[in-house]
Amino acid sequence: MTDCLLDRLGGKTTLKRVHKIFYDRLFEHDWLKKFFLGVDQTVIENQQSDFMSEAMGGPKCYSGKLPIPAHKHMFITDELFTLRHNILRQSILDCGISSDLCESWLKIDKAFRSGIVKPTIDDCQKRYKTDSLLVVPKP
Repeated sequence: MTDCLLDRLGGKTTLKRVHKIFYDRLFEHDWLKKFFLGVDQTVIENQQSDFMSEAMGGPKCYSGKLPIPAHKHMFITDELFTLRHNILRQSILDCGISSDLCESWLKIDKAFRSGIVKPTIDDCQKRYKTDSLLVVPKP
């Protein structure tokens, strides 16, 4: 048995439990929920669990888009990323995960910040010709 972060957290079952709480909160949040209109919550929870399972040293099981291409059409500011990151932190801690393991998880999550956060709307790109940019004003 390896000693990867996924194993120390308790496996994929733990990821799924955290992501259920996390996405429940995102889908209810006045600002963040608008990024998920038309998105099936269960699908995105499972995708995130698969993605993080791999990122934490687990088996290769993720088949979705990587974070940068998946978010390139979204105007995600530092404020939005930090808000989402803090909700993730609270979701992890609410599942009884120790603060050191929480910080290890958040370090992986934060590694994608520079590729997802955009300083201006002009830094967004359509994913395909008929795509539109997703800009959600702060309520």
